[in-house]
Amino acid sequence: MTAARTPTSRPFPVSGATTSSGRPPAAGSGRDGAGAPRPGLRERKKIKTRAAIRRATYRLIEEQGYEATTVEQIAEAAEVSPSTVFRYFPTKEDIVLTDECDRLLDGELRARPADEPLVDSLRAVVRSSWAVRSHDEPEIVRLRTRLMVQVPAVRSRMMEGMSATGRMLCRILADRTGRDADDLEVRVFATGLVGALLETALYWAEHDYRDDLPDLVDRALAAFERGPAH
Repeated sequence: MTAARTPTSRPFPVSGATTSSGRPPAAGSGRDGAGAPRPGLRERKKIKTRAAIRRATYRLIEEQGYEATTVEQIAEAAEVSPSTVFRYFPTKEDIVLTDECDRLLDGELRARPADEPLVDSLRAVVRSSWAVRSHDEPEIVRLRTRLMVQVPAVRSRMMEGMSATGRMLCRILADRTGRDADDLEVRVFATGLVGALLETALYWAEHDYRDDLPDLVDRALAAFERGPAH
């Protein structure tokens, strides 16, 4: 078993990420959604293996619940060994939460105008992301957020993983402002944005997905900018 590491995860996968089928959501001419070269054969095989493990996990959780689903069952359903599951995902929570998105999110945000406020850039990227995910795999997005609400271990692991996204936003904010990525104000602002998105995902799940998620993101980011209205 590999040593546990902090997952790269967020409740809002970006539009260039691979879907649970292991395919990118939009076809390209040798380039992914962030404009980067497509991965080679070896990396594509790894992506397919991760996708197979995720599909098996989602199906088993839907059938029998999160706690009843074991790594051994996941391995059998995905037709891999338990050691292969652990090689790709150090914990069961990581199977639910880890995605391929950090590099793509970084690319999509950096593709936005450099003088655009980071909040506006994030709003635009989340909206384009949701347009893809709500069409390709809406049930998986709902499952992930539902587990974040219902399973303390999943929520805890998600919060660990969101710190990686916060550090990435720090670097982007530093590049845009000329500040150091480790400055307190930069860290507070970036981490606050990540927290706003996390709370939005939890609110959406807790209220049975009644609202349009991009509209909730708009509300959350507006509140982050100006504070709650009286």
